[in-house]
Amino acid sequence: MEYIEFTAKTVEDAIVQAALHFEVSSEMLDVEVIEKGSTGFLGINSKKAVIKAKKKETVEDKVRDFISDVCKTMNLEVEMISNYDENTKDMEIELKGPEMGVLIGKRGKTLDALQDLARIVANKGTEDYVRVKIDTENYRKRRRDTIENLAKNIAHKVKKTRKSVSLEAMNAYERRIIHSVLQNDKYVTTYSEGEEPYRHVVVALKKS
Repeated sequence: MEYIEFTAKTVEDAIVQAALHFEVSSEMLDVEVIEKGSTGFLGINSKKAVIKAKKKETVEDKVRDFISDVCKTMNLEVEMISNYDENTKDMEIELKGPEMGVLIGKRGKTLDALQDLARIVANKGTEDYVRVKIDTENYRKRRRDTIENLAKNIAHKVKKTRKSVSLEAMNAYERRIIHSVLQNDKYVTTYSEGEEPYRHVVVALKKS
């Protein structure tokens, strides 16, 4: 964000103008005093106070700007709804637009990549770890439901054929869903094998 110049009778008044302009408190401003101003003698030769100010960039601002730049590069028209909890350091961003399928990509890989990069941006230069979740068109829930159903169907197949099944490569989050769904199954067990990005889940019969 570029600095904007503000002029008033005093520096304090100029800062108030800047705070009103950016709709933030004065503590959220970066201010440079160009001219302190003076009242002169009996008002003669008085000078206005001049400052340059801009809103301090928050973690949420950095992530939103990054996502906006990526979407512009992809020629995507996107509306962003974000929520950042300062206490838990959780940031959730919902993206809306006419071509969200492009942003999701095959099996959500484009969306996952954007989320990973946004997480790096959010945590650059910060002491506390910020968790970033990006979603669009309720894709995360739909994908989770799909994986949960897949886990149950594969478990049924393993019990029926008594043969282990290796699933397609998945990211760590999706593998955890498979493990979680089947962790209490009496007859099958799950484990991951392989190296990233080809690491995958294997569903097998429990040894009697």
